[in-house]
Amino acid sequence: MTTSPRAGLGLAQVCLAGVLWGTGGLGVQVIRDHVDMSVLTISAWRMAIAAVVLLIVLLAMGQLRALGALLRTHPVRVVLTGCGTAAYQALYFGSVVAVGVSVSTVVSLGLAPVLLTVAESVRRRSAPALGQVGVLALALAGLVLVSVAAGAHEPGPHPTLGVLLAIGSGATYAATTAVGRSLARGTSPLVLTTATTTVGGVALMLCAAVTGSLATGFGDATATLTLVYLGVFTMALAYGLFYAGLRTVAGSAAVIATLLEPVTAAIAAAVWLDEQLGTAGILGTALILLAVAGLGRRTDAVPPA
Repeated sequence: MTTSPRAGLGLAQVCLAGVLWGTGGLGVQVIRDHVDMSVLTISAWRMAIAAVVLLIVLLAMGQLRALGALLRTHPVRVVLTGCGTAAYQALYFGSVVAVGVSVSTVVSLGLAPVLLTVAESVRRRSAPALGQVGVLALALAGLVLVSVAAGAHEPGPHPTLGVLLAIGSGATYAATTAVGRSLARGTSPLVLTTATTTVGGVALMLCAAVTGSLATGFGDATATLTLVYLGVFTMALAYGLFYAGLRTVAGSAAVIATLLEPVTAAIAAAVWLDEQLGTAGILGTALILLAVAGLGRRTDAVPPA
């Protein structure tokens, strides 16, 4: 059996979010090649820019009351999702600097679907469906191969720290997806994205302000434009698509769909950073694409109403 058209649209939205996220690591490297900006500062401005854009859109659409209602009704979950989003992005970007784009993406995103699959099985008190295990196995096999291909390149300056940061990012990503999905099913994606992004942006800006580095790098046009790109496309648009997809897609299926992020990151690195995918990278990419395609054939990709 295939998923419903509505669920198919949800999967497509999550996949597009993954593609947009896959360009984020490259954006961080572009910024740091031009200015001495910490990953905390990059993350803070990325979320702040996204929050401003989303608030303007929400104001133009006359939905500010809906935002206030969400904050009054579910303040704890909104804060947890917003701060969790900020945390796993900051951890991810820190990992990128420490160990490189490919390894960071593979470890971070590889852990999340495993944790969510286990959590969903525990909640249902039943083992995952055979097809679900097959899709997950394909995805993880692809990630291993992409990781092998990434390992052929010179590692970052702090590989152990980078992997630990990526593990923290993946675990936080899984938890945030679980909490965010509970909100997404009863909230407009635009309103939810605005609320969580604003909370996360405030949290990161406060942290970055302590370091006194918020104004760093704004004399460079390339760095500034890249920050705007990260805020508008990899934050505001990508998370809007992600939360829209979570309304009809289970958390474990969603994070598997976002494995298009490492595929995009690998392709971007090959095109702009002259990194070669190699046979392992190409095969790994193919397996990830096959796993994502398999989600569209699974009835268990659609959560019960």
